[in-house]
Amino acid sequence: MAKFFIERPIFAWVIALFVMVLGSVAITQLPIAQYPPVAPPSIVVSTAYPGASAQTLEDSVLSVIEREMNGSPGLIYMESVAQADGSGNLTLSFQPGTNPELAQVDVQNRLSRATPRLPAAVTQQGVRVDKSRSNFLLFAILSSDDPAWDPVALGDYASRNVVPELQRLPGVGQAQLFGTERAMRIWIDPAKLLSYKLSAADVNAAIRAQNAQVSAGEIGSLPNVAGQGIAATVVVNGQLSSVEQFGRILLRANPDGSAVRLKDVARIELGGQAYATSARLNGKPSTGIGVQLSPSGNALATAEAVRAKMHELEKFFPAGMQWKIPYDSSRFIKISIEQVAKTLVEAVALVFLVMFLFLQNWRYTLIPTIVVPVALLGTFAALLALGFSINVLTMFGMVLVIGIVVDDAIVVVENVERIMSEEGLSPPQATRKAMRQISGAIVGITVVLISVFV
Repeated sequence: MAKFFIERPIFAWVIALFVMVLGSVAITQLPIAQYPPVAPPSIVVSTAYPGASAQTLEDSVLSVIEREMNGSPGLIYMESVAQADGSGNLTLSFQPGTNPELAQVDVQNRLSRATPRLPAAVTQQGVRVDKSRSNFLLFAILSSDDPAWDPVALGDYASRNVVPELQRLPGVGQAQLFGTERAMRIWIDPAKLLSYKLSAADVNAAIRAQNAQVSAGEIGSLPNVAGQGIAATVVVNGQLSSVEQFGRILLRANPDGSAVRLKDVARIELGGQAYATSARLNGKPSTGIGVQLSPSGNALATAEAVRAKMHELEKFFPAGMQWKIPYDSSRFIKISIEQVAKTLVEAVALVFLVMFLFLQNWRYTLIPTIVVPVALLGTFAALLALGFSINVLTMFGMVLVIGIVVDDAIVVVENVERIMSEEGLSPPQATRKAMRQISGAIVGITVVLISVFV
């Protein structure tokens, strides 16, 4: 191999330039993270059963889904968590190397088999299947100086106008709202309900029957009678939207003509969908949005995209509303990568100075120095091909490998220079003879050092 490239120096330069171009392109494509993804890929199934206890949620929802997930290809173990507010999630961990995209599809297919056996309230709320990292990349906080924008109003605005925009950004695995949307709250008075000889089931049935969107059909549609020249679509306001409309829901009609309506047995208000989560920033009521990175996302690029999107959305915020990002892990990642890159540059500079100090020749110093960027850029191309990322460990590995590359280059250059000075051979002849002498030693040194690091 050495003889082949010694006799074809132009071909060797072409390969070196090709490697450098590949490495330069790979740097722009590689994801950036603080640490490599050593944890197995996981898929999270999120459910909600309003009003159910943790035990009820476990028995009627999570256990049903768990039974269907058994046998999923590459599944190592699963963990379920049921909360007292009726929310729960099932985390499925797969073997390292499993494609999370295919794992999510398989989980979704298995979930469809369990859906018919889930309670109707759960299927109405929807069951989500997400793939994302467990830690949060950053938190965006919305707050307002206007007292009219309470946490519920802020949460509803964020849920409708901010969270969907962030979820569409490349690299975002999940955007979780730490707040609540608006919802119609019906607080039933048990004493009044008992006095009218009604039950909570009667209230639920009345709301379900009278708060429904229906298709009322058309008037004069085909086939029509002779002379009918007009057709019109009938629009019925089926779903209720105000407190007054919900208050007029009929619970029971008495024989004497009187009626019992929902407002007679309950207090109705437009409040929050849930009150289990709240957020504060500097003591002020706020709403938060936690952004989680996708398994293949670039932490620095994703954080920058989130900030750019928030600046774009800020133009449409109501008066008095502002946003901040008090927690952003990408800052530490950026600092860590910059420090390692700085160490990398310092190592190259020190190598150059040490070689010049001992070899006392600019040409002999320049040759090993050129080897370093070629090897490092080739490493970036290999990282992209193997599915790795730029992180603290891979960059630190490059710092260590500089020593191996330079050691081999110095041994070769020093031996070639010795043969030229002692035997008076030309550079090509001296290089051929030098490589015949030290090829085995160079391979042995490299293998030993790599085995130490492994």
